[in-house]
Amino acid sequence: MANQGKHLNSVHVRHEKHTSGCVTEIMPIPETVCISMSQHIGAPCKPLVAKGDTVKVGQPIGDVDAFVSAPIHSSVSGTVKEIGTVRSAMGGFDQAIIIETDGKQEVWEGVEPPVINSREDFIAAIRKSGLVGLGGASFPTHIKLSPKNLDECDTLIVNAAECEPFITSDHRLMLENTDSILDGIEAIMKYLELSKAHIGVEENKPDAIEALNAEIKARGKADCIFVNVLRSTYPQGAERVMVYEITGKTLNAGELPAMLGIILSNVTTIAFVGQHLKTGRPLTTKRLTVDGDAVARPTNIIVPIGARIADVIAACGGYKAEPKKILMGGPMMGRAIFSDELPVIKNNNAILAFDEKQTLIPEETACIKCGMCTRACPFNLMPVVLSEAYETKNVVKLQQYKVMQCMECGSCAYVCPAKRPLGFNNKMGKGLVKEATSK
Repeated sequence: MANQGKHLNSVHVRHEKHTSGCVTEIMPIPETVCISMSQHIGAPCKPLVAKGDTVKVGQPIGDVDAFVSAPIHSSVSGTVKEIGTVRSAMGGFDQAIIIETDGKQEVWEGVEPPVINSREDFIAAIRKSGLVGLGGASFPTHIKLSPKNLDECDTLIVNAAECEPFITSDHRLMLENTDSILDGIEAIMKYLELSKAHIGVEENKPDAIEALNAEIKARGKADCIFVNVLRSTYPQGAERVMVYEITGKTLNAGELPAMLGIILSNVTTIAFVGQHLKTGRPLTTKRLTVDGDAVARPTNIIVPIGARIADVIAACGGYKAEPKKILMGGPMMGRAIFSDELPVIKNNNAILAFDEKQTLIPEETACIKCGMCTRACPFNLMPVVLSEAYETKNVVKLQQYKVMQCMECGSCAYVCPAKRPLGFNNKMGKGLVKEATSK
């Protein structure tokens, strides 16, 4: 089901998919893990354990009564060494539980497959599992699956586009856990009473497309579950782009897919649903792509949530060059971090360690008014005008030219021949608008 040849603007980035052929490995259990209590949009969790307590894999160690929240579970067995405060990748401070592992990986007695007889049981099980959006936003999944207008929703979209350079963790998931993806899709369709599902996959993953289609055919679901082959362009995996490319419907900034009758979720999130319903195991591990010229052995690896990035890199052979920049996520929308002592959190999908050559920033020059940034923007914004409005602190102009529609994909800066930080300026411009409108 294609969108009749209509597409949003996009750019062709270097894919750099070096690890697409790397079968996922399992990381050895580190000596300690540091599990943050802030791993989702909404209220941080409060510790349910104390220093000196013994914990097991899958045991709840953090929760909160707030509506937008999700519990946090231990990814290891061992002893709570400390409950303290750690600086996060966002620059703030989070409460965290530091666990000294015992190497046994004993599973908590309360881990068992959920009993589900209704939609309410299904949603309760998803919340209990600690699942949040694993594609980036970390929005609690049980809330996403419970829109107020659920009776108006009929379509599930599975976002399996992996358009950021370097990252291949979702690709490996589609090849190695195809059955879990379909189990998750069928469960969500059943309990939310959705009539059809679309899996959006880029054309540069023919093996994943073949595996998904084969599994759909084997289950006799080809009449209601479809694989949509998408262009291998960036930012194909963005929520608003995905919705348009598959359905032709326009989703504006601030709107939820449910407003268009759509439930949309990342493929890793969907696969976890399928796995959890079979095993009852809560969200305690994450598959990551580890890559970059500073990494000795780039690969895909499943790690316990809370593992230090330094320990993850060590499991991949360590550094072969001094890392000049480390990213959580991809080079287009990922977050540069200040230390490899930071722990892995639920929505991490990649760790990239770049050497000096890969982090070279070209010198910025004057804008030549070429218009390439506008032609690259999925939403036809005018980044040059917005950048000038930000630099002059012109909030009215920022609003007039719709800076809040910007999703900070960085396409404008990527194509800019003058190497101007247009995407960053848009981000800062949005901050000015929010500040002005909150007064």
